[in-house]
Amino acid sequence: WLQWPWVEAVVSTQSTGGIVTGFRRGQRNQTVSTSLIKIEGVDAKKDVDFYLGKRIAYIYRANKARKNKVTGRESKLRVIWGKVRRAHGSSGLVRCAFRTNLPPKAIGATVRVMLYPSRV
Repeated sequence: WLQWPWVEAVVSTQSTGGIVTGFRRGQRNQTVSTSLIKIEGVDAKKDVDFYLGKRIAYIYRANKARKNKVTGRESKLRVIWGKVRRAHGSSGLVRCAFRTNLPPKAIGATVRVMLYPSRV
């Protein structure tokens, strides 16, 4: 099988990494509908502007396989999609809203920050 050199480049440039650091919270209450994500390479509030509106995928493995509606193949991998809403603080964290709230086991887990849709 012939390896194409540009295939790896295309896959790696479509997304960047991130870590779920927790949920938005005050001293006593936490808002589980808003997740806090630390994006790779974003260390200041001014860097967050590029990522506003970008899609985020939390990919996890389930016990039971399900059939994919598009391809028809069975897989144990599931995805919860979300979106970057705004900055959180001045150190580069972002607030994200997911279609369904992230489970507590997602804290500390990795997410993929897709580099689309583009606002340029």
